[in-house]
Amino acid sequence: MDSVNKEEHPEIESFEMEDKEEIRTEAEDMNRVAPWTRQITIRGLFASVVIGIIYSVIVMKLNLTTGLVPNLNVSAALLAFVFIRSWTKLLQKAGIVSAPFTRQENTIIQTCAVACYSIAVGGGFGSYLLGLNRKTYEQAGVDTEGNSPGSTKEPAIGWMTGFLFVTSFVGLLALVPLRKIMIIDYKLTYPSGTATAVLINGFHTPKGDKMAKKQVHGFMKLFSFSFLWGFFQWFYSGGDQCGFSQFPTFGLQAWKNSFYFDFSMTYIGAGMICSHLVNLSLLLGAVISWGIMWPLIKGLKGEWFPESLSESSMRSLNGYKVFISISLILGDGLYNFLKILFFTVANIRAQMKNKRIKAIDDQNRVHDDLRRNEFFVRESIPFWIACTGYAFFSVISIIVIPLMFPDLKWYYVVVAYVLAPSLSFCNAYGAGLTDMNMAYNYGKVALFVLASVAGKENGIVAGLVGCGLIKSIVSISSDLMHDFKTGHLTLTSPRSMLLSQAIGTAIGCVVAPLTFFLFYKAFNVGDPNGEYKAPYAIIYRNMAILGVEGFSALPHHCLQLCYGFFAFAIAANLLRDFSPKKIGKWVPLPMAMAVPFLVGAYFAIDMCVGSLVVFIWHKLNSRRAALMIPAVASGLICGDGLWILPSSILALAKIRPPICMSFLAAK
Repeated sequence: MDSVNKEEHPEIESFEMEDKEEIRTEAEDMNRVAPWTRQITIRGLFASVVIGIIYSVIVMKLNLTTGLVPNLNVSAALLAFVFIRSWTKLLQKAGIVSAPFTRQENTIIQTCAVACYSIAVGGGFGSYLLGLNRKTYEQAGVDTEGNSPGSTKEPAIGWMTGFLFVTSFVGLLALVPLRKIMIIDYKLTYPSGTATAVLINGFHTPKGDKMAKKQVHGFMKLFSFSFLWGFFQWFYSGGDQCGFSQFPTFGLQAWKNSFYFDFSMTYIGAGMICSHLVNLSLLLGAVISWGIMWPLIKGLKGEWFPESLSESSMRSLNGYKVFISISLILGDGLYNFLKILFFTVANIRAQMKNKRIKAIDDQNRVHDDLRRNEFFVRESIPFWIACTGYAFFSVISIIVIPLMFPDLKWYYVVVAYVLAPSLSFCNAYGAGLTDMNMAYNYGKVALFVLASVAGKENGIVAGLVGCGLIKSIVSISSDLMHDFKTGHLTLTSPRSMLLSQAIGTAIGCVVAPLTFFLFYKAFNVGDPNGEYKAPYAIIYRNMAILGVEGFSALPHHCLQLCYGFFAFAIAANLLRDFSPKKIGKWVPLPMAMAVPFLVGAYFAIDMCVGSLVVFIWHKLNSRRAALMIPAVASGLICGDGLWILPSSILALAKIRPPICMSFLAAK
């Protein structure tokens, strides 16, 4: 999950290099920038809601199938541009004059939409909240030590919406007083925020407008194709293991071990967005696990685990899948957590030492940067609003969360909110330097600490909910800094950015649970043999069990394998960081490798197909590829994602596809 944040933005970098002069010479006069109250428009909010809902459905599907969600911020900025430009053209044809579409409005729409679907990404619907349900409890083993029978809470729209509201708004205000320090004084780059700003600035120039038209055309073509392809596939999926998604591309034996191409436009599009290293790491993880390890361990049935146990038991093959995945995730997470922490402390010390030198350098800054800084500081957010708001939402959370989850005592919540601003600062600073959001790793630390402290009866629930609390605050505050960086580069007011983020968060707190229940009611979510495996739900629950019970929860010989893969994760990261660049760039990412260990190989093959398309396109026409890949990938993802809505409605209405296309061995 976190590994996707390591992805670079080569197409944005090339665009930035090409148009840097043009964007600078055509930069808006500050006097022409609309007041912050007029940067948020009714049409902008409507567009944000539509984009937020579409992307919430897309990321919810990714969350509940593989748990791997690429960074879609640039895609959201493109879709915002497509939406408003189409809107204004329709009005022009109808003879209605509309207000000009500015880069500030584009930024506000993108910020609001991303805040909306970020709740679906990080709200725990495929991990810590779903890990509380009865099905995940049973998958973890009803007789497993530490897996307390009372540690369940079935999903419901009411309590999930309430939980999101009381936890999400605290993170919005945690770092607002430090925005000038992070963006101007420390000059943190926030690569994703910068890439989005470059794209938006590029759209709103004469040359950028021409390029945007090509991107819009490409987006619409692939969007239509992807939607129609999803509709066509539906007719052949009228039963279990039917349809193109079960096509035995490499033969039936490979298909049984999950090696097949399932024709998913979503994963092909995601593969086009993710770096080649992420996709190849996924494929390597699939080969090691489903190609080598699981067949070998399955052959040891009767020696390593009883033959009477089903494969889904945590004392059987499924236990090895889950705990080896956890060891890779924890090894990679721990290394990067400590690396970013060290990097953060070292950079802060360097900033303090060089403060005087920087004061002299400030006089030589280019005029453009000074104007941006002046505008960013002028549109200030009062300190007392941030502090009062943080205290207000914290008190509400301290009261409400223990009522929802009695296992998580109120004093644990108090400690979490006292520590949260410091943790948020460390994470946001690290993200500004490396583009890596380590919120899930902070959440995992909280999970283990609370699970071990709360004891056997309360540990599971306390650990999972506490993980959600910390992760939510740390992640949202880091996302806001990315947005502030985008606003700084597009001359968008921090006040309108904060308000649009708050509006998007509120919309997301309503939309995300509804989207989740669309899947939860229409499909068999959490089925280890189905499409919607929700792999991180069982992973997070077993992390909590580990926190309560220690290593006694592991199957036979699993601990030794976990040690080996944990050490491999550390060694792989050390090799990448300390070897020459030409070697380090080929070292696989352990976090990405861990995902197919539990999910299967099929989606890794899809994403590698996306990577292959990007590679060939760059070889044939690198300039056009850099321009069109974000638009084409977004079209594939959005078209397939939009088809989920009608397919879910058909499933809820008990309307089944008329044909079952399946494949059998010849007799």
